Amino acid sequence: MKPSATTVATIAALGLSVRSTAAAGGRTVDRLYVLQCGEVHAPDQSRWSPGVNVGKPIVNSDNCYLIRHGEDWLLWDTGYNDDYAGKPDGTKNGDSVVFRKESLAAELAALRLKPADVRYVAISHMHPDHTGNVDLFPTSTIVMQRVEYDAIMALPKPPFKPDHSVLTLAGDWDVFGDGSVTILSTPGHTVGHESLFVRLKKTGAVVLSGDAVHFKDNWDNRRVPSINFDKEMTLASMQRLADVMAQNHAQLWINHDKAQSDAQRHSPEFYD
Repeated sequence: MKPSATTVATIAALGLSVRSTAAAGGRTVDRLYVLQCGEVHAPDQSRWSPGVNVGKPIVNSDNCYLIRHGEDWLLWDTGYNDDYAGKPDGTKNGDSVVFRKESLAAELAALRLKPADVRYVAISHMHPDHTGNVDLFPTSTIVMQRVEYDAIMALPKPPFKPDHSVLTLAGDWDVFGDGSVTILSTPGHTVGHESLFVRLKKTGAVVLSGDAVHFKDNWDNRRVPSINFDKEMTLASMQRLADVMAQNHAQLWINHDKAQSDAQRHSPEFYD
């Protein structure tokens, strides 16, 4: 157990097959919203694509995704902290500048939702552009890989408080038990990185990448950022996602690929 104020439950890996689980239930989620959770203007793309486009500026999108499954809501990642919102000149963050048009709280309110309405907040990994608003959801269950959670809580200054209810995983997890949403263990970018597989009735199957890959050119060429935790693990996770996509005719939605993000429908529009 973590500190007494924290409820930590652990689900062990079950060797889950995305194809077989989905086939067993045949369910889909009702809606998937793409939320604009930040935008990063960085001076050097080669931070993410070693040796390629050195010194070339890049703008990375930073999305969160809100999923409705019956009466339940699941939020995938929480983006940069809401303190970044509404600043026309952005906020300096290292050698980059972060922009956030509006707060995550405001985006939820526009959908007539409160943080307390969100049952699960699933986090791809520990970095601040994904964990910035976890503390906005004190009554939600945080879902992440056990090794990632342990790594977060070992930091001198964790990105969120240790008193959340946390469901820690040791592998994949079929969130609603019907194959409609499956968390996929995809380590490499960080020690316990995870991605999300979602089934929609009209849109079809979608894989939300987290940071298993940062933009399409890296995906096409299997490039691994030098900042990643482990190169071979990253490559294995990228191949795993490719296999899941092939088996399920799924699209890959790359969180930080601005060109792809700009072409998508953003909240309050949705995918079904």
